[in-house]
Amino acid sequence: MSEVHDLSESTQLLAGLREARAAIGRGEPVVIPTDTVYGIAVDAFDPEAVNRLLEAKGRTRQSPPPVLVASTAALDALAEHIPDEIRALFDEFAPGPLTVILPSQPSLQWDLGDAHGTVALRIPDHPIALELLRETGPLAVSSANRHGEPAPATAQAAVEQLGDRVALYLDAGEVGGAPSTIIDATGLAAAAPFAAPGGDEPADPAVGGVRIVRQGALERAVLADRLGELLADDEDAACDSTP
Repeated sequence: MSEVHDLSESTQLLAGLREARAAIGRGEPVVIPTDTVYGIAVDAFDPEAVNRLLEAKGRTRQSPPPVLVASTAALDALAEHIPDEIRALFDEFAPGPLTVILPSQPSLQWDLGDAHGTVALRIPDHPIALELLRETGPLAVSSANRHGEPAPATAQAAVEQLGDRVALYLDAGEVGGAPSTIIDATGLAAAAPFAAPGGDEPADPAVGGVRIVRQGALERAVLADRLGELLADDEDAACDSTP
């Protein structure tokens, strides 16, 4: 059985983080806490490790995992363009339960699955996740459940679903339980004026806006207040693809 590190004990905290870093470096998936749910984490730039993550969940390449980072600087390194309206959301709600789908940097050497040139990005609001991200760099992270099962709010619930499919578990107690809210801002990014990033010209909502892909911990009313007419009326069904 994979080892479970109880991070409430100082000795296990240090050992758990050290072993998690080593496992990620070897391309092995580990289960980590986030502010929303527990997630399976691997090196985002290791395609074989990403495949192991998908296999552990029982998902296919048609469900590429999101990428968690530790800072807004990392967001800029991974996204081709972040519209001003989305940057304002990150400034207010990151770290936090906001995941944004954006066009990815075309020069990046990674393979997250059938992402069609996009990447879902989030900065988690959990000290263990952030500490690990600062040391490993970007991690592909998907909720630590088998496909179709509930996303776990405890490490034990993740153990019951995944067993030995991952190298180890970092147990930081119960976390929030509600997944992040996922929004698709690729249309807005495409409509925004690339020639003058950061300029005053607003994006045209008739050309591209923002769509809620999954309603999670960040409420739609809050997003509607910040985005106004840029937020589309339609909502898609929830999925379990990201913590």
